Amino acid sequence: MYTIKQDLDFGAGHEALVIGLFDKPAKLEGNLAKADDIFEGNLTELMKSGDISAKKKAVSKIHTFGKTGVKRIYFVGLGKEKELDFEVLREAFGKVFKRLKEDRLQEAALYLDSFTAEDADANDAAHAAAEAFELSAYEFQGYKQKSNEPERKVESLTVYSTADEAEVKASLEVGTAHGKGTNSARTLVNLPGNMLTATDLANYALELAGRYHFEAEILEKEDMLKLGMGALLAVNQGSSEPPKMIVLKYQGRDEWTDVVGLVGKGITFDTGGYSLKPKDGIVGMKTDMGGAAAVLGAMEIIGELKPAQNVVAVIPSTDNMVSGTAFKPDDVITSMSGKTIEVLNTDAEGRLALADAVTYAKHHGAGYLVDVATLTGGVIVALGNDTTGALANNEALYEQVLEASFEAGEPIWRLPLFEKDKARIRSSKIADLNNSPGRAGHAIMGGGFVGEFAEGTPWVHLDIAGTATVDKAHDLGPSGATGVMARTLALMVERFEPFE
Repeated sequence: MYTIKQDLDFGAGHEALVIGLFDKPAKLEGNLAKADDIFEGNLTELMKSGDISAKKKAVSKIHTFGKTGVKRIYFVGLGKEKELDFEVLREAFGKVFKRLKEDRLQEAALYLDSFTAEDADANDAAHAAAEAFELSAYEFQGYKQKSNEPERKVESLTVYSTADEAEVKASLEVGTAHGKGTNSARTLVNLPGNMLTATDLANYALELAGRYHFEAEILEKEDMLKLGMGALLAVNQGSSEPPKMIVLKYQGRDEWTDVVGLVGKGITFDTGGYSLKPKDGIVGMKTDMGGAAAVLGAMEIIGELKPAQNVVAVIPSTDNMVSGTAFKPDDVITSMSGKTIEVLNTDAEGRLALADAVTYAKHHGAGYLVDVATLTGGVIVALGNDTTGALANNEALYEQVLEASFEAGEPIWRLPLFEKDKARIRSSKIADLNNSPGRAGHAIMGGGFVGEFAEGTPWVHLDIAGTATVDKAHDLGPSGATGVMARTLALMVERFEPFE
């Protein structure tokens, strides 16, 4: 895919060359000056006239008309050099790589050194480029009859950089792993519910385990009954599809200590149960396993990069259906932890599934917990569609997740969880907890319920109901699933520092 070379060669027969351009350089220098000489000063004139723009993320294409071996040059605006950061780089690369795809090119070159600045070296640029290359090219193929016209996309990219070749190569590999893992999560979320049952999700996890030598465990319904997983089993009661509790273990240390538990909600379709969703709200509920997808995408990245950490991934999976056997409002169920739960809303099912999953993650030695779920519409009301909501019971763990999220370009914002909030969750007159204390503070109530099962274990909850999908195409991908939190979880694991 990638070929790394040191000296930029304008005579090479590339279909395209991609060059970064900062705003208002005093004069063109180095290889840009060389290119200007080749074009007899016309690059300078095109920049002065605005036909080549250095504005942030602007893409300008010129044809070389045989003056160089390169057929086309794509200039990518980076704005002011002092304002360049990783997010700008990633989105700028995404925009130009989308343009190369639209132009149906199969080969291109990237002048990596033109994308570097004081706060973004060649390794940052290489990581951003490789990640953006994977993300921006993603398409969900769907089920339409295929055209006979062959697909054309960039298959090879020559990277020109004077930086250390081994480091640039490593950064490209990291970026590629992050992009591909996110795309895998996107595909899982985009799959319709009849194409991705709990059994299908479990089989996918087993494929990952085989590929990366993870230890795997899939609990069947009979196993859950023996272990007393009454919360997940209650959600599954109305379904003809069997539930699965999916466990993957990655051991990157000699001893199974300081284990990070990643827990992802895997509701493959959510009708709301007897608290039935309206006809408009039920469409799109195939995406209710976005948390599971994020965890599996993160595990793919972890499998590729092999950080020196220990990770257990736990995914409770079922659909939430209506039938004569489905659980009902006013039911009381007993979770694996022994806590009893009064069901006031069968559409608040994700927190029930996560309750048993969090308990089981602790059973497997998780000393730190991060759960991810498309949990509540309330988080969209609170934070919109661009920011993931968070709750936490531990500052040190939250800070590590927060840092990873901003590096991944997946911002999170912490919501409060006070003792009065916990009292509402514990307000049932006939059980230890109730699963739906009301609309007020809905996102806090949902996440706080899960926190009751984390108990004293350091825990962070991520509600991705607003960020798991987008309505419009963007620089780093199409509309549909985003794969959000796959990179955040992977980065958090890669950089994780244990604490007491």
